[in-house]
Amino acid sequence: MNDKIEEVTALIQEKCLWQFFSRSWDREENIEGIMTMTGKILNGDKVNLVTPADKAFYSDAKLLAADIQKKMPWVSELDKSGVLELIEGVKQRLLYITVKKSRNCELNLSNY
Repeated sequence: MNDKIEEVTALIQEKCLWQFFSRSWDREENIEGIMTMTGKILNGDKVNLVTPADKAFYSDAKLLAADIQKKMPWVSELDKSGVLELIEGVKQRLLYITVKKSRNCELNLSNY
């Protein structure tokens, strides 16, 4: 599973700008929202689009899910729990790379 997590993480780092918002809480919110929606899409679960944020996350997640399905055919072999494990692993990896390990000192300034 670790290889699959790294493969999806590499795709996101290459193609998705939403992981690089200017503040840590924005990055955390985007990663959580978009990856959760991506998991629902990949699992064929019902998606509730109640808030504008839900709609924004869904639009990015829909593109990401399509890209994952196209470039990583192994994802169709995962059961629902496998997809959830993959998504959770990617979330944790992205948070580590873009927030915890980031050298951008402005990420946590409270003045913004």
